[in-house]
Amino acid sequence: QVQLVESGGGLVQAGGSLRLSCAASGRTFTIYSMGWFRQAPGKEREFVAGIKWRGSNTYYADSVKGRFTISRDNAKNTVYLQMNTLKPEDTAVYYCAAGRSRWSQDPYDYDYWGQGTQVTVSS
Repeated sequence: QVQLVESGGGLVQAGGSLRLSCAASGRTFTIYSMGWFRQAPGKEREFVAGIKWRGSNTYYADSVKGRFTISRDNAKNTVYLQMNTLKPEDTAVYYCAAGRSRWSQDPYDYDYWGQGTQVTVSS
């Protein structure tokens, strides 16, 4: 099993920045990729950004390219999501997820999920 704990959410004005953290524990050696997803009220969960647990490959949704950056610190078993130039439409609960088998933007391909952290961007 892998446990994921997110932190760093909050309330910020449009144009501001936040950094989310996701600390992984347990059988982290089984992780192949990590992803950040978000879910706004009444909407489906959507992919935001992803990174392979080993290697430098990163992936972004078109809506966040150039504004968000995903990074990883393997020594700390932690993945980060730096969010800049935030917009009101970025408001959502953000979830960290870990997958064991292959790279994917489909949330159904992820095996472990954190509890989520609320990000609210005011206009």
